[in-house]
Amino acid sequence: MANEPLNADKLREYLKVLKPEARALLMAELERGVLRGEGMPGTNLILEELRNTLAAPQKGAPPQKGAPAAKAAKPDRVGNASRLFFQPVEPFLVDDSPEYTHQGRISRACLTAIWDWICRDLAAAEASAYTDEVSRHLLAEKESDADAAARAFQDRVIHLIQAALAAARADEKTRRRLAVQIGTPRALDDVHRLATILRLREPLAAVAGRLPSHIKNLSDDQLTAIKALLDATTSQRDLFTFAAVMVMNRLQAAWQLIRFAVKAANTDDPARIADTTYAFTVNIVLEELERLVRQLASDLKRGQAMARPTLIKDIHDFARGLRSEMDLSGDTPWARRLASVRADVASLLKSEVESVPGRVRRLLRMRPSRDVVPGTTLDQTDVEDTETLIAFLGACRNFASELAINEMTLRAWSETQHYLETNIQGLIEALRTASNSDRTYRQSVVEAAVRFCGKVFGNDYAALLSKAADLAANGERKAAAKG
Repeated sequence: MANEPLNADKLREYLKVLKPEARALLMAELERGVLRGEGMPGTNLILEELRNTLAAPQKGAPPQKGAPAAKAAKPDRVGNASRLFFQPVEPFLVDDSPEYTHQGRISRACLTAIWDWICRDLAAAEASAYTDEVSRHLLAEKESDADAAARAFQDRVIHLIQAALAAARADEKTRRRLAVQIGTPRALDDVHRLATILRLREPLAAVAGRLPSHIKNLSDDQLTAIKALLDATTSQRDLFTFAAVMVMNRLQAAWQLIRFAVKAANTDDPARIADTTYAFTVNIVLEELERLVRQLASDLKRGQAMARPTLIKDIHDFARGLRSEMDLSGDTPWARRLASVRADVASLLKSEVESVPGRVRRLLRMRPSRDVVPGTTLDQTDVEDTETLIAFLGACRNFASELAINEMTLRAWSETQHYLETNIQGLIEALRTASNSDRTYRQSVVEAAVRFCGKVFGNDYAALLSKAADLAANGERKAAAKG
């Protein structure tokens, strides 16, 4: 067992049963072990899973110092050199493939490659000294000294990145070599954005300190106040862009960022909005919408989309927000981009949505008694998956209009509804007249049908069907016993 490879799924399940306090203590001890050079095989995987389970920030609200929420579940992180170095970048990280562009944001997946480049090529000796210094300070619990070391190293890296980019601009061969060394799809853009964030870390922190920690709904008063704060940054384009991203992070409904552009233009006309300094916020929102659609595609591929129907709602809300706040009825670049997104969603959902009626029919079809093996039942995993898929179809149906899937969801829902309506009584009757050899199977079919009806017609209807099924099954047993 000691040499058995660490299984991420098993590890995840094990960590879930631990109390938050136990997970926090485990994470702290593992991080201290890493700082002492005592890391064991699998430590990085365990730490990654612990951070995922313990972080769980509230949607749209980045962690704030002094925040009162869930202190027991938020450990005092021991930290490490790279985490301290990238701390100013955290509000601008996006969980998306590095090949896609997000204004004012950096793909989280790029950080490891960038850190490796810094430590290997850009500032090898200085990075080694910095890492050792931070480790000493953290082991001695001198966090302020560790933070000071991080700031000094950030300043040095800013200077070195600027020099490297200047050399790359002057020579094509140098540019290609630098891109290969960094190793990310948009290497030069990524490190330029990193250096810019680090250079602006103090003014960005000042803006962050004046923003609400969480904006549940961007009301007119808040919109005016926050726009005034953003207006003060417009003279520095990079600061303006990153400040707008910070605002989006604090919004419960991230698509509401476009309200700043609409207010700046004082109209919903896309042409006039495009002429304002806030036009880029529309692109930021569209980039985030496109990221959500890519996440949906990934979830569908892994079979996880059914368990996260909220993602469909988020995509719907973005599309509806764009169409309600702006006049996208004409043939404009933004209108075409949104239309493309909606078409992508329809294409992604088509096979899943249209498969529901067939899966229901396959599970509930009336099989002759001679084809039923005594004692068998429906596969419960298959039943649960189909029930989840029906619920997913229901979620798609609720948001169909904005996702351009009205026709397909209506057809699949109607077919499923019609099949259940016309066949449930026959299934109950088959249970009532079942013999001992096929009764168990008939019972499992009726139970599956009741579960499906609960998703389509509601729990009250399913409860009535369940009582009818019980009467059918128990009545026949009593009759058989009397006979």
